[in-house]
Amino acid sequence: MVGEQVLNTSAIAKQGSDTIFTWWARYQKAKAAGADAVNGTIGALLEDDGSLAINEVVVAAVRAAPDVEISAYAPLAGLPSFLDLSITLAMGQTRWDLHNAGFHFSSTATPGGSGALYLAANNLLERGQTVLLRDRHWGPYEGFLTNNGLDWTTWPLLAQDGNQDHPYFARPEFETQLANLATKQDKIMVWLNDPAHNPTGLSMGPKGRAACLESFVDSALVNEKVGHTLLIDSAYSLYAAEPHGWPETIFEALENGMLWPENLMICFSVSLSKSHTIYGLRTGALVCLHPQEQVTERLNTVLSVTGRQTWSAAPRIAQYCVSEMHASEEGGAAWAEERDRLKDLLDQRRKNLIEACARHDVPLNPTMDGFFAWLEADDPVAVAEACAQENVFLVPLSGGVRIGLCAVNCNQMDQVASALAKAIR
Repeated sequence: MVGEQVLNTSAIAKQGSDTIFTWWARYQKAKAAGADAVNGTIGALLEDDGSLAINEVVVAAVRAAPDVEISAYAPLAGLPSFLDLSITLAMGQTRWDLHNAGFHFSSTATPGGSGALYLAANNLLERGQTVLLRDRHWGPYEGFLTNNGLDWTTWPLLAQDGNQDHPYFARPEFETQLANLATKQDKIMVWLNDPAHNPTGLSMGPKGRAACLESFVDSALVNEKVGHTLLIDSAYSLYAAEPHGWPETIFEALENGMLWPENLMICFSVSLSKSHTIYGLRTGALVCLHPQEQVTERLNTVLSVTGRQTWSAAPRIAQYCVSEMHASEEGGAAWAEERDRLKDLLDQRRKNLIEACARHDVPLNPTMDGFFAWLEADDPVAVAEACAQENVFLVPLSGGVRIGLCAVNCNQMDQVASALAKAIR
């Protein structure tokens, strides 16, 4: 095999190119050729004219940064002001309720949400162990896990038994997988992208979250010698109807008498890429919640050392600028107003697509929040290819086709639904 003499075994196994960027390139080629093409590929929020949506309040804060904040290293763990802000971005004002309930927090700055996922994969399971994912998930999860010597298994995205109490949480399958892992591993970790799931736009809702948390806590109580970590990937949560639904669900469960075992930790992967439209500044954090302060203090050390050994320190500029912006009541309110405008844009696009798919009898999956919608498909590539013949460019992934509402013009949804209808028929 080419490169065998200089590449290690893991490197030799790396093949192909990123599916999303491949289909984005196909859209760009069609557009350059003069086609009336629809871009449903890229995972960045675009205005209806196709330009990148930018929160100008954030950009103004970045442009006003002192030279030293642009050029200097950040502390290895991150700027203290940013670490505090990251906890609020993850949990909202419920952080104070959880703090008063006896919980402690750890936060480590990372290069985007991807850096947060890397920290979790690198430190919270043993090599050779298995992470539990939903069967529809962001493809790069698998790369983070593989590169840290981890495997993965899945449970279904939607309830399989027609359960209407929490149709967006497949509880029996989840509990079966937890029980199975608990017999094989001394640690269990679940990665759960909610709310505003990528690639479907699904949000579990209060009943789904409560059931999921109850199942996870029960597993930790029954398997008291098995460490349990639930990682909430909150990359899109600030565009959701319930941006801090998970912390609220956790606190409500505590108020209702839920016992919290010491072998259970909750983590939040925080990304400023989408919420603050600064994709390229690579700023995020891994925020952890645990009832024992010595655990969170130890995490502060372990995770910052991992960062030092991997990327040195996360970029400073956005940590400083965003923290300063949110420290000002005026700046925070201006950011929120622009964020709300962008959320309204996404909500209108989703509404238009759902209505268009209903007109064209396209069985779109449940989709509520965030950047994407989803169509299940036995042969996703065939569906995407058929749509491309109609100059509608979407992304075929495992189990279905992702529709990037974040990039599609509000007025193009009927074109998307029409292409999907032709493709599936």
